[in-house]
Amino acid sequence: MHTEDSTRRPESRIGIRAAASSLPEAALASERLQEQITAASGLRLPARTLERATGITSRRVAAEDEYASTLAVRAARTALARAALTPHDVDLLIFASATRDVVEPATAHIVQAGLGSRAHALDVTNACNSFVNGIDTARAMILAGRARRALVVTGETPSRAVRRAPSGPEQLRDGFAGYTFGDAGAAVVLETVDRGGILDVDTETHSEHWAVGGIFGGGSRHPRGDEHTYFRGNGAELREVFEKIGTSVLDRMRQRTGMAWSDFRHILVHQVTVPYLEHFVELTGVPRDRLVVTVPGLGNMASATLGVQLDLVHERLRPGDRVLFVGLGGGVSIMTMVWEKS
Repeated sequence: MHTEDSTRRPESRIGIRAAASSLPEAALASERLQEQITAASGLRLPARTLERATGITSRRVAAEDEYASTLAVRAARTALARAALTPHDVDLLIFASATRDVVEPATAHIVQAGLGSRAHALDVTNACNSFVNGIDTARAMILAGRARRALVVTGETPSRAVRRAPSGPEQLRDGFAGYTFGDAGAAVVLETVDRGGILDVDTETHSEHWAVGGIFGGGSRHPRGDEHTYFRGNGAELREVFEKIGTSVLDRMRQRTGMAWSDFRHILVHQVTVPYLEHFVELTGVPRDRLVVTVPGLGNMASATLGVQLDLVHERLRPGDRVLFVGLGGGVSIMTMVWEKS
């Protein structure tokens, strides 16, 4: 599925007015995480196993009194301040994340209570693609006349789904992909723009792979039981799926838009490990100097990854600069979004 705005009137385009992110203060080095796993499980691992396998030296972890909504609210306040807006200037609030505070109600309401607005509030969830899906959903609702200005936020605390006391080598392997996780929040303000804005969106979904990885507790299949609250996944299988279908989405985008890699000031890519990011560059031909590399020091921040990367470069962008978002999410889905700064 894809949508293009290039044929629409300029006044019907939706752009990103402001962006922000929030990171917990506490950092957890891979070396320290490995020490915790070893102490809790009794398993002996070669020195720097986690760091060597993932290329991740450290990640941020939320404090006990910090939740997904906490990180989302912090990012939202910064984004609104940068846009010179108040919470009451927004009439649509979407919390788009793989993490949530509670099963019910929607975490968007908790975020909204923290901000003090009265916008229409709802959640959008699609693993690590949640934030980009949330932006696309808000864009569609504004174009449909259902909202005038939207605030899309994410808050991710996947570090709480990491098994730090595996019972043996099998459990260690089963949850190893979770040791890449880091916590973060992000937010964007969306509104109608006269030029530029979101120019193209494309998605591809292969749901036959939904069981390859995830956190399977908390729903109707496994409503209770600590065993299902940890991330489980076959990292190698997920990588194979993304490699198989990922290039076709990028090729389609380039053919449809007529854009080359050099047309993008930055290319924001979901980052799981350093080796996978390097392989992505080799596989796709994306110039490394266009990437915003965050995974070595911040880890895999789930759906907040692209939002944090956008925040790092947003203030340096000039009108006419284009940014490509490349999302990879369990389920599995791949998503691209082309945005031009107004």
